[in-house]
Amino acid sequence: MTDDHDAADAGTKLSPELRDLAAAVKAIERGEKPAAPAPRRAAAPQAPAAPVVPAAPAPTAAEPPRARPVIPSSADALSDARAVLAAGGAPETLAEPAVAALGERAGELLRENPWQVLALPGVRVEHADGFAKALLGGEGGPDDERRVRALVSWLLERAAEQGHTALEASVLQTALGKQSVADPEEALRAAVADGGVLVFHDAEDTPAKRTEEDEEAPVRLLFGLDRYALAEESLADGLNRLLNTFEGADDIPAEWEGAAAAASSPSAAALIRAAACSGLVAHTGGEAARAEPVALVAAARALGLRAYAAAYARADGDTVLTVADLLAGAQGPGRDEDGSLALDLLAVLDAPMLDVESAATLVEAVPDGARLVLSGDPGVLWSVGPGRAFADLLAAKTCPQVASRTPDPGPIGELVSGIGIGELEQVEAPGKEVVTVPVRDAGEAVHRTVQLVADSVPRAIGVPADRTQVITPGHGGAAGTRVLNAALKERLNPGPGRFGGFDPGDRVVHGAAFGTVLTADADGLHLDCDGTPLVVPRDAVAAGAVRHGWAVTAHQAAGMRWPAAVVVLPGDAGGALTRAWAYTAFGRGERHLSVVQGVGEALARTVAELPAKPRTTRLRAVLREQAGGA
Repeated sequence: MTDDHDAADAGTKLSPELRDLAAAVKAIERGEKPAAPAPRRAAAPQAPAAPVVPAAPAPTAAEPPRARPVIPSSADALSDARAVLAAGGAPETLAEPAVAALGERAGELLRENPWQVLALPGVRVEHADGFAKALLGGEGGPDDERRVRALVSWLLERAAEQGHTALEASVLQTALGKQSVADPEEALRAAVADGGVLVFHDAEDTPAKRTEEDEEAPVRLLFGLDRYALAEESLADGLNRLLNTFEGADDIPAEWEGAAAAASSPSAAALIRAAACSGLVAHTGGEAARAEPVALVAAARALGLRAYAAAYARADGDTVLTVADLLAGAQGPGRDEDGSLALDLLAVLDAPMLDVESAATLVEAVPDGARLVLSGDPGVLWSVGPGRAFADLLAAKTCPQVASRTPDPGPIGELVSGIGIGELEQVEAPGKEVVTVPVRDAGEAVHRTVQLVADSVPRAIGVPADRTQVITPGHGGAAGTRVLNAALKERLNPGPGRFGGFDPGDRVVHGAAFGTVLTADADGLHLDCDGTPLVVPRDAVAAGAVRHGWAVTAHQAAGMRWPAAVVVLPGDAGGALTRAWAYTAFGRGERHLSVVQGVGEALARTVAELPAKPRTTRLRAVLREQAGGA
């Protein structure tokens, strides 16, 4: 590893900005920083497309599936990147992230535009300015066109990390002004002319009525990266393609009506009738309503259709597959000769968890003539990745929608239903289904959490520690997942972490998969994910692809349920909370919910006043535009 002293010895005197950059890189290596942002692509943009994957048998215990390995970069590319970074006084440890973000030509691209170092994890604008100054010999000021181009892309990538697929012009101009760009408006024009950024004029969603004198509807000026723009356009095209499958079919066929009449609930019957006449249906409801799309799949199979249900995170034997396994061909129908999924009806549960790119890939894989039902709870957190595909589909109102009337049962269901409408009320819990544990500080929150998981919940509720899930707002902080997992491991499964920081018996999470460490060997870390074996390659483990899983964030827990959940709200968590966060976290327990409460009345105010963190997206406008032009 090359540190700031090494660089100085090489003949480059480090500026304060580059010393900060070296410190930031070291902090990331110690795990003190969030994961790297989504890298910009070096290759030409392509619309998301479903890969053509032949059907494959389900994985067996004798030959467990392997997680995707980390693809090594070429030695020449790494060497070139190291040379450029060293010349600019930046840590050479950024070479691998540089090649991962910018491609095999990373060194060449950094020479041409040193500010492209902003694409790397942990690099801030002041770091990039110091790097460029060192590399260019003092040339290049705040309005250097190379700096401006990199800044615009960097701002849009950072926005994507927060869920936005585009930003309004005023937001971008303000942000550029804060970075000493003299003419932000001209900077945006130049970025668009350069081709790295796209501009859109989307109709505003305003309740005001237009008069006959209005020449055109008010529009908002948006800027976005081609990657997410193409994904939203592709997703809208695919949804409208499916929506037009049964255009004009208003009469329900007799066999479908018979299936609806035999349904176990009025809501399931309504969903069956809607799917009978439309190639695209949106279905909303809570945990109990998940049975309705499953009932639809059963009814469709009884009618002779190739029907499947897929969930984002939680499989259920042969009834519900995971979206990842379905698309990869590990389970389900596989692909036909055209590369589409070989099915007639697909019901997708946990649809709010699909970001715009994964949603576009999924919809593209559904063949012409098939039916797609997107089902989910609109109250939960939106996807980790950019977009709000399911929420935008609901808001566009371009397809039939079925709202389940099946309530979630018990005190936990009552509590979560209240949160969904902005009310945090105390509920009657005679069987200790819901318990609030007040705490004064983060240290007490960690102590009480360990006590609940290891002692109180097993003794009072009968749920063992390995079936109790801890949920907290973030990875960092004095009561984040890192601190909580360390404390829980020390109590529940102490060990030296001999397998890359993990021991047999450790609870872990890898992507959307929750599991337990079995062992490790030359192939990697062997996990048991609810009875399904999985091998994570050693380089992926070293890259942080596996985390301890006694405590997770609400986003990681979304789509899953456990017999008991312990939700931790330390005093410093107020800024991270929303109604959607509380709704998601509190709904993860089936039999029991403990809330370690350190935010006081701020929780009730948040539930009442802050539904969700806003996201700027284009899908709703694109769907409406396509529907209006059809």
